[in-house]
Amino acid sequence: MPTESGSCSSARQAKQKRKSHSLSIRRTNSSEQERTGLPREMLEGQDSKLPSSVRSTLLELFGQIEREFENLYIENLESSHSTSQLSQKLKTTYKASTSKIVSSFKTTTSRAVCQLVKEYIGHRDGIWDVSVARTQPVVLGTASADHTALLWSIETGKCLVKYAGHVGSASGDQTAHIWRYVVQLPTPQPVADTSQQISGEDEIECSDKDEPDIDGDVSSDCPTVRMPLTSLKSHQGVVIAADWLVGGKQAVTASWDRTANLYDVETSELVHSLTGHDQELTHCCTHPTQRLVVTSSRDTTFRLWDFRDPSIHSVNVFQGHTDTVTSAVFTVGDNVVSGSDDRTVKVWDLKNMRSPIATIRTDSAINRINVCVGQKIIALPHDNRQVRLFDMSGVRLARLPRSSRQGHRRMVCCSAWSEDHPICNLFTCGFDRQAIGWNINIPALLQEK
Repeated sequence: MPTESGSCSSARQAKQKRKSHSLSIRRTNSSEQERTGLPREMLEGQDSKLPSSVRSTLLELFGQIEREFENLYIENLESSHSTSQLSQKLKTTYKASTSKIVSSFKTTTSRAVCQLVKEYIGHRDGIWDVSVARTQPVVLGTASADHTALLWSIETGKCLVKYAGHVGSASGDQTAHIWRYVVQLPTPQPVADTSQQISGEDEIECSDKDEPDIDGDVSSDCPTVRMPLTSLKSHQGVVIAADWLVGGKQAVTASWDRTANLYDVETSELVHSLTGHDQELTHCCTHPTQRLVVTSSRDTTFRLWDFRDPSIHSVNVFQGHTDTVTSAVFTVGDNVVSGSDDRTVKVWDLKNMRSPIATIRTDSAINRINVCVGQKIIALPHDNRQVRLFDMSGVRLARLPRSSRQGHRRMVCCSAWSEDHPICNLFTCGFDRQAIGWNINIPALLQEK
């Protein structure tokens, strides 16, 4: 094993001794200064093995360090005091500015009256979709996770027909059904005033667990249809949406198998399978007057399919959202409105797909939107139980009233306008198992703009 020489060992011991003695001198000087407060001149005169020049230099350096720490301590005290004052000033300013903003919203919407007219209660589970018949007789339709679809009298709120032909949640059996109904509308009764003239900003918090009371099966007294007229089969996943192509001879469906299918209704044959989305589809919609289809998906895009030319079926992809596109719908002219889980709604011009012409930013995910075509008002159903109304330029018009006595108590899934109906011109549905009919004073809304 290697060994150290005697000279090296002696040198190391002497070095350690000098180091220990030097440290002890520092501690002694520091403790004496703190304890007795002796002046520097007296400390310099004490016995020390260090040369006087070295000792003087050390004392000077320690004095400089002490002064630096003292300055830092004073600056920290002043900075802490200033920060406290600045924080209080910012809080006061923010609170005042926020109050002004909220007050401006209340002033804008306080005179816009949105009345709850009718509640349609009868489903045993959440309602995914709501729509209004486009031809006479005008009835309300709802599709639920309880495996049924119901038709309602808008005026009385009575269930007219129940369809129970699916074996899954609505179209969870991977099929779309076309069925025929014959209804006799009941005599309308005077509508009770349940609105209490609540403005669009009034709200009282209520529990998520509060749900409408259902005494028995409300739909048990109405006729039940169990066999479809036509069954459209080609999907390999849940059919989440369906719509009629203009003319009524073809229908389009959207599925979780990432495709949309175009069918011939009379023969039930698959005409086209629309592929290209990277994830599950969430919605499909057709143009009211042209052979155009728009599909939305969880892949953050929606696609426009053009069937106007039988020989060419073009597709355009719209990219602008950062999360699932929950729905995209046509409006008048060449505009499409899309809603997303990224809490935004975007208005697009079909002639310029690069960027939206308007963007609406909200505080909650948005589900199946609908546009009042005549007045260009967008109804936004939210995850947070709210329903808001905006115009096409992004100006907020109103928020539908919600309190412990009325309004939705869980996520609002869908909205549907019925512009010409004299009693209810907007319908919403949600996971609280009810659909609601509203009367929106559209002239008042537009006047407030």
